[in-house]
Formats: sequence, structure tokens, C-alpha cells
Amino acid sequence: MSSNNQTAQPARSRLWVELALVLLLSVGMSAIYAIVAFARRLSSPEPLASQTATLNRSLADQEIFDAIYQLLAVVSGLVPVALVFFLVWAHQKPHLQTIGLTGGRIAGDFAWGVGLAALIGLPGLAVYAAGVRLGLTVQIVPSALPDYWWAIPLLLLAALKAGLLEEVIAVGYLTHRLELLRIAPWLIIASQALLRGFYHLYQGVGPFVGNIAMGVIFALFFLKTRRLAPLIIAHTAIDAVAFVGYPLVAESLPEILGFTG
Repeated sequence: MSSNNQTAQPARSRLWVELALVLLLSVGMSAIYAIVAFARRLSSPEPLASQTATLNRSLADQEIFDAIYQLLAVVSGLVPVALVFFLVWAHQKPHLQTIGLTGGRIAGDFAWGVGLAALIGLPGLAVYAAGVRLGLTVQIVPSALPDYWWAIPLLLLAALKAGLLEEVIAVGYLTHRLELLRIAPWLIIASQALLRGFYHLYQGVGPFVGNIAMGVIFALFFLKTRRLAPLIIAHTAIDAVAFVGYPLVAESLPEILGFTG
């Protein structure tokens, strides 16, 4: 009995180390940066509602190098996703079943994804606008890219990157590894929700609370259905609408975004 415990303990410890490393290479490190950024914002004499956070900005003065840097940012952001795929890959199909990627049911996954996007996106916009008006949220600029021909395709790629990175790691992978570590379901839900909230904290209190709510909904959906594709679709759709539609909304209805002119 003691020998079995001795052999099981290193595997458990290894899982914790692996989990920490994957998170620190991705959304976990983003959470640390976001906490520091929020503290810096609070220390500024400028009110939160007067500060801005730009999500997609130009990375070079020359168009060709800006495009190259944007592509590199997408690729580098997907490396942790590739690492997770490598770590959980099964020899038998479906290779990524443990994190909820099994293929098939495309129409159903898409329908659920669009429904979740509507469920999360519209209330999220209201929470954001309220946060700005209450002085608890910074003004978020989803895109400040110049009007290049490749801007919209790259923004869509950035939305897909965010959907894959966050849902594969913060939902599929995190759930699978915590279940192997025999963590209670309510703690899994709480850890996912808080993690999602903290790596959005640089945007202020409104997005922090809104993303915790989103994290709870997504975690419950995954635990119930064991399907990750709808969450990736929903997240990608929300970000795509925000990134691409922002200039139109900012120009036509600035009050929705908290801008007073």
C-alpha cells in the first residue's frame, strides 16, 4: 500500500507543476500582468473612467512590419494551445476528447455558440457601460489599427486566437487536470471564473465582474455537456463583433461605449 502511495504522489505533484507552467505561459501570467496594471491604474490621479485600454493596436510604423508583428502575435498566442494539445493528446480517436474537442455535431455546436454569444455579449456590454459611468471601468478600445486592407482579417484571427487560448486552457485543460487532481466541481467552477475575471482586471471592475459571470456560465456548460467547441465559437464571435464592429459603434453610438465626446 505504501509503495502505491509513493508512486502516485510524484504523478500528482507533476500534474500541479505542469498546470502551473501551462498557466504561467498563458492566461495565468496574463492575470498577474492584469492585477499589476489595475494597481497602476488605481495609483494614477486620472479616474478609471477617463483611462483607456487598447486591445489591438499598431505594432510598427511601416505597414508590412505591422502586419508581420500582428501575425507573430497570433502565432505566439497559440503556442500554449499547441502545448496543451500535445500534453493531452490520446493515441486513439478522438485525440482531444479529454478537453471536450471531439468533432462532429458542427451544426449543434455552432447553434450553441451563437446562443451563448448572445447570452453573454449583450449583458456584458450593459455591464461595461454601467461600469464606465460609475467610474469603475476604463474605456476599452477594441481596435486602433490603421485602415489597412488586412486589418479586418487580422482582427478576426485575433478573435479566434483569444477564443482558442482562453477556452482550451482556462476551461478544457484546467477542468481536465483539476478533475485528475480530484478537485471538487464547485472549486473547478470557481477557479475558472476567478481566473477569467483576473486576467481581464486591467479593464476595470465591470469587466472583472462580467467575466467572472461568464466564467461560471462557461464552466457549468462544459461540465454539463463536455463540449468545448461551442465555447470557442461563442468567445470568438463576441470578440469578432467587438473588434470589427467597434469603429462603427464608436462613431454612431459613442454613449454605448461610455464615451461622452
